[in-house]
Amino acid sequence: MHHSGPVTDARVAAAEICADLRSGELLDPSFDRRTARLDARDRRWVRELVYGTLRRRGRIDAYLDARVRGGSVRLDADLHDLLRLGAAQLLFMQSVPAYAAIAQTVELAKRRHGIGASKLANAVLRRLDRERGALELPQAADAVDALALEGSHPRWLVARWVARWGLDETKRLLEANNREAPLIARPYHAVREQLEAMLEAAGVQVEDAPLVRDSIVLSSPVSSLTELGPFRQGLFHLQDPASTLVTQYACVPTGAEVADLCAAPGGKTIELSRNAGRVYASDVSRARLERVIENARRLEIANIDPYVADARYPAIRPVDLVLVDAPCTGTGTFRRHPDARWRLKISDIAVMSSIQRGILRAAADAVRPGGLLVYSTCSLEPEENDEQIESFLNAHPGWRLDPPPEGVVPPAVIDDGRLRVLPQRHGTDGAFAARLRRPAEAA
Repeated sequence: MHHSGPVTDARVAAAEICADLRSGELLDPSFDRRTARLDARDRRWVRELVYGTLRRRGRIDAYLDARVRGGSVRLDADLHDLLRLGAAQLLFMQSVPAYAAIAQTVELAKRRHGIGASKLANAVLRRLDRERGALELPQAADAVDALALEGSHPRWLVARWVARWGLDETKRLLEANNREAPLIARPYHAVREQLEAMLEAAGVQVEDAPLVRDSIVLSSPVSSLTELGPFRQGLFHLQDPASTLVTQYACVPTGAEVADLCAAPGGKTIELSRNAGRVYASDVSRARLERVIENARRLEIANIDPYVADARYPAIRPVDLVLVDAPCTGTGTFRRHPDARWRLKISDIAVMSSIQRGILRAAADAVRPGGLLVYSTCSLEPEENDEQIESFLNAHPGWRLDPPPEGVVPPAVIDDGRLRVLPQRHGTDGAFAARLRRPAEAA
């Protein structure tokens, strides 16, 4: 760890990321920006600290609450975040000695909020350290409360999931969300065995990925992807099996013209390009579309045509297959985005489903007669998934659910003709998809 004055650069970066999140920035871009100057080891450390703090935030807050006079609600939001980071180092990071966790947090509090704040931080963290053997979560009002505290998720979400799946399965879902998400490589221009050998030669340990035969889990820490030979040579891209399954479920006819209407960051576009003749990849955000372009360039894929467009007004003539990977609440990807569980509000589900409805309606016009519309999300919520499909089919007579041929994806992830991938059952992110066939002649 490099020390900039008495506080390490890594801890300063962690505090800055927390401030970014409070101002509404997403975790991944903030992390990339704030740690750009750090070396690989410090970057990994900051990642472990910040992502780990967010995954355990509910539990950490309960511990702090009991040790701040008047409760932690009365704390300045930035100071609260500093205490969370300090507590996470103290209780969950074996690599950090207690004295360092305390002294560094106290110094940060002083630097950002003055002497009074540093005294408070010192008292609270020392007490936490002293009592670490006897830490208990507060008495919960009911089983849902207990689960939300224990699993560190907002109560309203836990209550929804318990109503749908029951206590045991919801507990498994929370545990899955609190595990670190692995990096998973999808071979491109290479067969799996070849890529595996190259990765092992570069000192990366590999394992089989769940549900998708040729994907590879990178099971040892990778300090920098861009320094890996096979990555630079464009022999793989990173993708969770849940996303890969969406494009396998879509089952693109060989040589088909395909439109991917919400394409960024481009993983599904890349998968569609394997079978398609052309993929027209559009996204409303030019900055995000840059990532699609960059990925296609690195992998030297010639049949992707990127352009900026709003999916509610697809600027495209009718094609054989349209993929709508709709913007959603992302409740299936909480292990990758631990900030999302705390950002989400119950009203977001209604807002998202209204946006999804508009996109789905518009996308239907971009499908040629007899062609396919594939709708997908990385959400677990019925309002964004099955209910969208029911209401679309009700409003579009003649359209029908048209599941792919048997064996295209594992039977375990097909539910009533739809793709349903669940973190607690499948050990991947969550995903939903439905494949809809337009009638051949205008009805």
